[in-house]
Amino acid sequence: MSGAPSGARPLRLGTRRSQLAMAQSGMVADRVRQATGREVELVEITTYGDVSKEDLARIGGTGVFVSALRDALLAGEIDFAVHSLKDLPTAAPEGLVLAAIPAREDPRDALVARDGLAFADLPDGARVGTGSPRRMAQLNAWARSHGLRVETVPIRGNVDTRIGYVTSGRLDAVVLAAAGLNRIGRIAEASELIAADVCLPAPGQGALAVECAASDPELAAQLAGLDDPVTRVAVTAERSLLAALEAGCSAPVGALADLMDDGQFSELRLRGVVGTTDGSSLVQMSITGPVPASDDEARALGRELAESMLAKGAAGLMGESTH
Repeated sequence: MSGAPSGARPLRLGTRRSQLAMAQSGMVADRVRQATGREVELVEITTYGDVSKEDLARIGGTGVFVSALRDALLAGEIDFAVHSLKDLPTAAPEGLVLAAIPAREDPRDALVARDGLAFADLPDGARVGTGSPRRMAQLNAWARSHGLRVETVPIRGNVDTRIGYVTSGRLDAVVLAAAGLNRIGRIAEASELIAADVCLPAPGQGALAVECAASDPELAAQLAGLDDPVTRVAVTAERSLLAALEAGCSAPVGALADLMDDGQFSELRLRGVVGTTDGSSLVQMSITGPVPASDDEARALGRELAESMLAKGAAGLMGESTH
């Protein structure tokens, strides 16, 4: 039985309708029920990114999966929302607070290939589906390092649709976020988990964002119990790098901040990559420092790496990234 006051209405959690979004939101809902003793009901909201058939790179990936949820929050139609953090624009929205960033899932990309092939075993000229310029840039560079050539094919759609391109024989492989496959119980279908050394994930990949109205500090305080401080500083550093590179979510920017296993986990390494989508030019750099004690310190780490990357010509590469 819930320990909520008898008159407390259920909290309304806004979520996208996809299977993955519903699974993610359901996980958060369970934790919020435990933390608050209140019932939580899912409110399904359709976003522009869900109905548009255009390439994400063309509609400007930033915010297309988020704005309808944020509008519902500001209008008081829902009490809080769960987003995939990599979908969130880097600019903080007026009137909303990022109440919690729960512990991150596996941030890596996963390859789902025909016949269970690893990337290095794909045939020359293999058709690999992904809607992400970031993945295209790094996969093309990785193929080149194996003396291979792959054709990256822009795709959209949910996990079923994307994996269906492989099972139907239309594509040799697709690349998806491992976190999403884990959350819907389909990670066994991945033929390879791609090491971050060869393909850095999107900033914030594998992490969720729990957002509520700034006008409800009591709920924000309760939701804060779901926050994971290490995940928060890591993704804050990654998103700061993205913002400082002045890149939208559709630009080919990869970033990952992780703790260095030095026995004490006292150091945080931030890696970043920017490249042309054909993979012919990549700027890859990293920076290591003490684990940031605050969001501000994490943002400073991201800005510092961005400045180094810009000095190495990152801005010019981003200019060539959209065709």
